[in-house]
Amino acid sequence: MLDIQLLRNDLGGVTQRLAARGYTLDSVEFQRLEGERKQLQTRTQELQAKRNASSRQIGMAKAKGEDVSAIMAEVANLGTELKAAESALEALQIPLNTLLMTIPNLPHESVPAGKSETDNVEVSRFGTPRVFDFEVKDHVDVGETLELLDFATATKISSARFSLMKGGLARLHRALAQFMLDTHTAQHGYTEVYVPYLVNADSMRGTGQFPKFAEDQFGIERDGLYLIPTAEVPLTNMVRDEIVALDSLPLKFVAHTPCFRREAGSYGRDTRGMIRQHQFDKVELVQLVEPEQSYATLEALTGHAEAILQALGLPYRRMALCGGDMGFSAAKTYDLEVWLPAQNAYREISSCSNFEAFQTRRMQARFRGEKGKPELLHSVNGSGLAVGRTLVAILENYQQADGSVTLPAVLWSYMGGVQALQPA
Repeated sequence: MLDIQLLRNDLGGVTQRLAARGYTLDSVEFQRLEGERKQLQTRTQELQAKRNASSRQIGMAKAKGEDVSAIMAEVANLGTELKAAESALEALQIPLNTLLMTIPNLPHESVPAGKSETDNVEVSRFGTPRVFDFEVKDHVDVGETLELLDFATATKISSARFSLMKGGLARLHRALAQFMLDTHTAQHGYTEVYVPYLVNADSMRGTGQFPKFAEDQFGIERDGLYLIPTAEVPLTNMVRDEIVALDSLPLKFVAHTPCFRREAGSYGRDTRGMIRQHQFDKVELVQLVEPEQSYATLEALTGHAEAILQALGLPYRRMALCGGDMGFSAAKTYDLEVWLPAQNAYREISSCSNFEAFQTRRMQARFRGEKGKPELLHSVNGSGLAVGRTLVAILENYQQADGSVTLPAVLWSYMGGVQALQPA
């Protein structure tokens, strides 16, 4: 959530910056609500001052033995009027907060201008896509040839956009997650956390899923709980309503979880295979840091995700997202896109973002600075990596003409020495 003081002090500037990411701020409605708030607040303060003055007058009159019944009646009337003004002011906060909750974050000055993914800027590239001397199969055909990937059965027991993996492929999926966790904890200094997969509405609001993306979530209405769309939600909310010690920063958390999304609005996109599903696994990285460290942290965290791709020998590129393609809560985002030979294209496998204080203001997640005053933390997170999409990339990039799939050497020990998946 944006600092409301930014809107009050520089509404035109905020409106212009939001326009750079394709968002039109309803400045007229904000000004209307702010006008009413100012009037009510001024009236409330006036009534409080009059009541206080009358109370002092009663005290002085009583000390002199004078009749105070008229003044007390006036104070009673003032109390009734003050209570009504305070109630109206409290009620006005609801539409004002609702409006604030729908406004996206301001893009950082380094974010490229643009309206869509075609305006994103390539920052760097790693590896050279393999040249095949046979017809390339996509991951669906590779997995089904191995008889280890089964979408028909997944659809029978659940619905479309789910997958079922067996044998060596299921083990490879597990091995990838374990390799990622081991790398991030042992080499990058993250603390592994096991988190709930069901969270409450406050947690969803804290990281920006509610109210903006409510339609994308799977919920259990009876219990008021929601399946997590990413481990970002429980990991970041660990510090909600907390004031952490300065010497504990940075807080660096990593978790492997399933993620659940309705994928509302994406019908017809990536319906084949594992690219866009209702249930998928991710290893998520979250850091909570001092504000002046957040952009250096974004670079470092993105590098941690890149290290996984490099270790697996998968070609990829880093893209700086333009304002119009960034997520709702982000101030700056890098996407890592892995090469998928069957699509002859790079596809997103990790999104790493600095949210500045956008999430922590919602959550009131703070630290006590050197002067002892509580300050808002900055939150930074990213996928390190999406496990299913990493599996897809290995199946396609490491496929062989005989239908087998060789495995990156870093995974051999996680696979019990198995160096390739062989067709039945």
